[in-house]
Amino acid sequence: MSKAVRVQDLGFKDFKDTWDLQEKLFKQTVDLKLKNRREDNTTPTPNHFLFVSHPHVYTLGKSGKLSNLLLSKQQLEAKGASFYKINRGGDITYHGPGQIIGYPILDLENFFTDIHKYLRLLEETIVLTLSEYGLNSTRSDGETGVWLDVGTPFARKICALGVRASRWVTMHGFALNVNTDLGYFDNIIPCGISGKSVTSLRLELKEDYVDENQVKEKLLKNFLNLFEAQIISRVGT
Repeated sequence: MSKAVRVQDLGFKDFKDTWDLQEKLFKQTVDLKLKNRREDNTTPTPNHFLFVSHPHVYTLGKSGKLSNLLLSKQQLEAKGASFYKINRGGDITYHGPGQIIGYPILDLENFFTDIHKYLRLLEETIVLTLSEYGLNSTRSDGETGVWLDVGTPFARKICALGVRASRWVTMHGFALNVNTDLGYFDNIIPCGISGKSVTSLRLELKEDYVDENQVKEKLLKNFLNLFEAQIISRVGT
């Protein structure tokens, strides 16, 4: 088993191109696991962590409802946004500039075989990071992701989660609103949850801009600590 993680910051990259890269890395890991099993080998499987931000895009998970997208194809084009139905769990969400996305492609057999624990640790990565900015965030029962003021009329979501796992290999991940234009969320029912708003780190801190590279460093530090992992290589900013 290997808890070494290859970290790559892709910068600002098209969603479909990034999805294709995830699928490639995912397949390489699954293929190696199958080869190990077939040939009775113990070659360590890799673990990846991708940071990225996307141009305006809406994505719908396997269990999502298309009716939660409130725009027509023509309206999407007018806003310069794209739309994809993808193979993660969850409903609809928005990705765009100013949002930090983390895609861990892990072989969970290197860590633990528990998808519920995996999701909770991803949420905890966000919670710990936000606490470093003085924000008290938490989970909301039955609503995957990270929230502020849960249980009040002011409950608002700051981070969405949606993952896929097969043969204990993960893909997709989390999307943390940092300097995000929240107006784009008005075009969907975020994660299929009506009556609750979304927020961003910039809005909560009442800042003109939050240093996204600094947020990434904090996220990565907390992720590595929670998963008891180490960086084996790092590419990008």
